[in-house]
Amino acid sequence: MLTTITTGALTPDKREQSRILLVDDQLPLLESLQALLRINGYQVDLATSGSEALARLEKNLYRLVLLDLQMPVIDGRQVLQFIRQQQIDVEVVLVSGESSFHSVKEALRNGAYDFIRKPYEPEELLMTVSNALEHYWQSRQLRQAELSLHESEQMHRFIVNNSPDFIYLLDPHGIFTYVNDKVEDLLGYKRSELIGQHFSKLIHPHNADDIYTLFSEHRAGARATQNIEIRLLVNEACEQVKCLENAELIVELNAIGRYENDAMGQRTFVGTLGCARDITARKRSEARISYQAYHDLLTRLPNRILFNDRISQVFAHARRNNQKFALLLLDLDRFKLINDALGHALGDLVLQQVSKRILRCLRAEDTLCRFGGDEFVLLLPDIATKEAVTAVAEKILKAVRKPFKIKKHELYLSVSIGIALYPLAGENKDTLLQSADIAMYHVKAAGKDGYCFYSDAMDGSDSTFLSVERDMYLALENDQFEVFFQPKVEPVSHVIVGMEALLRWRHPEKGLILPGDFIPLAEESKLIVPIGHWVLRTTCEELARWKQQGLPDLKISLNISPVQLEQEDFVQIFIDTLQEFDLNVAMFEIEVTEQGLVEGQTEIVQRLRQLRAYGVSIAIDDFGRGHSSLSYLQDFPVNTLKIDRSFVREIEEGQKKTCVVDAIAMMAKGLNLHTVAEGVENLLQLDYVTNLGCNEVQGYLFGEALPAQDALNMLNARPAEGPHFILPD
Repeated sequence: MLTTITTGALTPDKREQSRILLVDDQLPLLESLQALLRINGYQVDLATSGSEALARLEKNLYRLVLLDLQMPVIDGRQVLQFIRQQQIDVEVVLVSGESSFHSVKEALRNGAYDFIRKPYEPEELLMTVSNALEHYWQSRQLRQAELSLHESEQMHRFIVNNSPDFIYLLDPHGIFTYVNDKVEDLLGYKRSELIGQHFSKLIHPHNADDIYTLFSEHRAGARATQNIEIRLLVNEACEQVKCLENAELIVELNAIGRYENDAMGQRTFVGTLGCARDITARKRSEARISYQAYHDLLTRLPNRILFNDRISQVFAHARRNNQKFALLLLDLDRFKLINDALGHALGDLVLQQVSKRILRCLRAEDTLCRFGGDEFVLLLPDIATKEAVTAVAEKILKAVRKPFKIKKHELYLSVSIGIALYPLAGENKDTLLQSADIAMYHVKAAGKDGYCFYSDAMDGSDSTFLSVERDMYLALENDQFEVFFQPKVEPVSHVIVGMEALLRWRHPEKGLILPGDFIPLAEESKLIVPIGHWVLRTTCEELARWKQQGLPDLKISLNISPVQLEQEDFVQIFIDTLQEFDLNVAMFEIEVTEQGLVEGQTEIVQRLRQLRAYGVSIAIDDFGRGHSSLSYLQDFPVNTLKIDRSFVREIEEGQKKTCVVDAIAMMAKGLNLHTVAEGVENLLQLDYVTNLGCNEVQGYLFGEALPAQDALNMLNARPAEGPHFILPD
């Protein structure tokens, strides 16, 4: 919805005459801003480059330019310089994402009226546009008055008394002999209250000592006072005075000594002519820009730039006084779920409340910074003991755990905290941040909602592990994992009878990573638990999609780690997820490696029996590579044996090792178990395992693992009857 705002100061006639030029190299943003201004009654033209802006400005048709600083070839600074050089009669408001305080400050001093930072609030932009145009018409009216009264005394008096600046005359002793009417608006003094008084009545004590000399300037010519910032005292008894602070007004002073020839013809100092311009608005703009440059605008906390300054100070103080300090890296757990489920607007409110709660846990000298997203950094200077840091961390954990009530939602959060102590965990900023980051991901891997101190044991040989561990956590957060599907085929009819769901990691730098390269580390760090939950849900979502498209049920195999089976709630989560997606339990088969089953605890076997009781099939994956004990096949709830691909591969090289495949097939037949041959890559292998009586085969002969959409396309394209794969004779 576009915003309309009523501003009484600008008449409809002047608004119609106030054509505006929008200059930005981003066309969608220009069109949005054009629509906002047009609905509020303004005439608007667009320029998508600096060169186009210069061409339009040469025609001098505009009263206001909304200008972006950052543009290719000819940027906003060059456009502003062109306006000054050509003396084009137009006001300029910067609308820019430029974060450099120096750049924006320079633009304001070079003639820009005001600055609005992207992204802007429509109300703020419309009010600034109205104020800028009002200033344009007032300035133009004043210039016209100057021209019409150029040669008369009345003209000089009018200009001086209607000047926006405070103009004064001092005698040689520093006594006011003249002040214009503006002094009452700016400083709250009537003219009669100042004339005859010494100028020191207005000088603020916080100025430097030489300000007295500058205000009563004796010098003339190029050495005279120009554009010096000073503070003047205001009349606190006057309630109508508007200034930066109640007790003072910041002005820009220009002053020059006045000289006349005496009766002897000698040049004599007769006093000072001065002009003080109120720069309160400019100082406020500079303060706002400076604040935006050093603070996170959502939470009002220091940002990375200010953090770098603060930690430099903490380092210097700690080294000088031989003190310790702590750096804490805080990351909200599962915050992405809130953004995804409830929207970023509510997520922003959560971040604001979290930052307020954390701040209430801190001392005045502590610094909490927001690094972006849901990541915060905390500096605790002058820490005497490790226990003192522990107390702060526990206090923060307790504060964040309390429920958040936001817009009728009750939300429960937790935070993972990594702690690095100076100098034990590092002697510079980057090392401390890395140490805290490593410690924080240890907390994430251990189940989140806690804190961990960095130690040397986390370094050295574990550094690669920690790097992969962190990458896996980020992969889970940033949806880098994918589920592929490989067909399982009945060997005689060549009909697809099932699919195995296989995990893949599409790393942003390393490309597609296969499970063998990261699953062992995921199991060791326990990240396999949340990864496994994600695989189950993603697979169920895909099967529900297949079901909606009318595809018949297929047996779906899922690889399950013993670490997952160790979790007390694994069975309940598995069944609840299937029920959530309204999927038939009998469609699912879980695959456990032979090694994992042999080394499994009694609880794992019990959970397999519970799943079997629900109707889920149990398969032994990679059978033949481990103990291959007949006893555990009789004791454990097993439905299927998957013959390891290494044995199937040997079929092609002769009959020397095929006796292993024969033995497995005979064992499975004797125990009435289903058999699947993995890694079938040619017709010789297919014929051999078919003759052995294998119930299913899978391998490159019938297809490699495919992304979900490709698998769906393959299933939709298969014939309703007859073989789904046509193999060469």
